[in-house]
Amino acid sequence: MAVTASPDASRASLEAQAPSAARWYRSLYWRIAIGFVLTLAAMLVVQAMLFVWVLARSGPRMPGEPERFAQTIAVDLSDALGADPSVDLAKYVDDQYARDAHPFFVLLADGRVFGNFPEPYPEPLLRAARGRIQRGSLPDRGRFGRGGPGGRRPGPMPPPPEPIVVQGEVVGVVVVLPRAPFWFLLRRYGSTLAIVALAALTSGALVAAILIFGPARRRLRAVEDAARRLGAGDREARAPAGGGDEVAAVASAFNAMADDLAARADALAAADRARRQLLADVSHELTTPVTAMRGYLETLSMPALALDPETRARYLAIIGDETARLEQIIGDLLDLAKLEGGGGAFAVEAVPVADLLARVAARHERDAATGGVTITQTIEPGSETIWGDRGRLEQALQNLAANALRYAPRGTAVELRAKPTDGGVAITVTDHGAGIPPDHLPHVFDRFYKADSARTASAGSGLGLSIVKAIIERHGGAVTAGSVPGRTDFEIRIATRARPVTSPGRAEDGP
Repeated sequence: MAVTASPDASRASLEAQAPSAARWYRSLYWRIAIGFVLTLAAMLVVQAMLFVWVLARSGPRMPGEPERFAQTIAVDLSDALGADPSVDLAKYVDDQYARDAHPFFVLLADGRVFGNFPEPYPEPLLRAARGRIQRGSLPDRGRFGRGGPGGRRPGPMPPPPEPIVVQGEVVGVVVVLPRAPFWFLLRRYGSTLAIVALAALTSGALVAAILIFGPARRRLRAVEDAARRLGAGDREARAPAGGGDEVAAVASAFNAMADDLAARADALAAADRARRQLLADVSHELTTPVTAMRGYLETLSMPALALDPETRARYLAIIGDETARLEQIIGDLLDLAKLEGGGGAFAVEAVPVADLLARVAARHERDAATGGVTITQTIEPGSETIWGDRGRLEQALQNLAANALRYAPRGTAVELRAKPTDGGVAITVTDHGAGIPPDHLPHVFDRFYKADSARTASAGSGLGLSIVKAIIERHGGAVTAGSVPGRTDFEIRIATRARPVTSPGRAEDGP
């Protein structure tokens, strides 16, 4: 026994298959956000390093500025020692100049070295400072920096060591670097740059979350929710497709898919209903003659029942009629299945309309005379020839004529008329019977459909008009029905060079 899952069960299954919210590291949103933040952080770091490097390369270059700075420090330290000979100059320098933007160091006569930046101190400048203390004179400036005889292009020169004088004695010197090195500036401005970078990074992340990732996440989540609802059986589920970006394109594609799935589901449901109805109709139509045949056969086979020859012959005649009717139904079903399935090939040729109408009139001449009905033929100029399969077109007209004769009252006429239309010929079969109620007209070409009890009283398999429709559509034409009280028209339209369809979705040209 087949078990069908409920919509709630399907929804639960889909939700169980959805990614767990705890696994945030597998989320595309988080990956994009982390990648964006890391990229922004890397850009800020690179910019900060570049800023410091440019600042280091473009620091003070004029000799006068470092010299005045050195003189200021030397005078300050001389005054401090003069006021208090026991003062800790290293601590004093750290307190007063630790955050100064220009690097310098102090060399005392006892060999101690300290400054506003950590060791190592440049060796050439140390030698110059020692020489100033020991000799009381300055070395040649060519020995400093990158210049000098035979050297590369002279760069910025350091100022001469500035003496620290206490009571007329040089107790040390102050040496100022010609410009701040990269690592010194990085140490000085690193914390400030880090704070600025962190603030910029935080602001950028918040702005990106509000303006970029937040809306994209909400819109993608809406598409995800719509997909889950559609999978759970909600055929009305659609994703919001506003905007013209990629998310809107995905939502539009999803909505188009949902519309297509809904249309297919409706078509499958309609096809299933039609299949069930067809099975019921076929069963009913086949059961009627089979039941009659079985009843008469059982009667004839009863040994205790004596039947006169006339009654026996009548029973056998009824069995023969029912057998023929059963064969007709089965034959029509097979013929209709072949036509609708694209089976068989049509012998396409030019067919004279006069020949078709004449054969139809000749075929039903006897039945018309018996019913007191006349058959008239009218062919207007321009409708003399059509293109198609002669046998199948005749079969369609024969069915329409038989249907018209079945309901035509005595003393009326069945009219066969051909007239030209845009790109083809229209052939109309008209009877002057009671007509077909308007609510039944859309269904007259359905299998086994009977409009009313008056039209079902006579014999017929209920498949004739369905076969007509299949034949004409295979020719690329159309058949319509129109009816008012006292007149019913069945019209087929065939092109003068029709292209019969030999299989679904493919047309075959005539020679």
